[in-house]
Amino acid sequence: MKTTEELLNFWEDQMKLSHTSSNYFFRKSPSHYHMMLLVMNAHKSNENLTVEELKTKLFKTSRPKSALMINEACEKNFFFLEKTSDDQRKKYIKPTKGFIKEFEDYLIRLKEISI
Repeated sequence: MKTTEELLNFWEDQMKLSHTSSNYFFRKSPSHYHMMLLVMNAHKSNENLTVEELKTKLFKTSRPKSALMINEACEKNFFFLEKTSDDQRKKYIKPTKGFIKEFEDYLIRLKEISI
């Protein structure tokens, strides 16, 4: 029962942060959440993910809508675009240091309450 209560408290704390952190942005739609997971998976795997690859991988999201979502995530300082030196047209999407910390803190807290 304690774990259930801890989980409930965790979600309530997350909802209090919803308008001041990435919580609200990435929970807008399944596509927003999927985008976050794809970018963070690439980051954790030390893989480069291009903007075009991300647009292709996002399920049930048109390319124009994907582009808007990516731009908005960059404007909100969750992600940034990095150009390659060999091909200036190719841009990798990367999480910012601040978002990485927020994501790591979220995972740590989630693991703590699930043990």
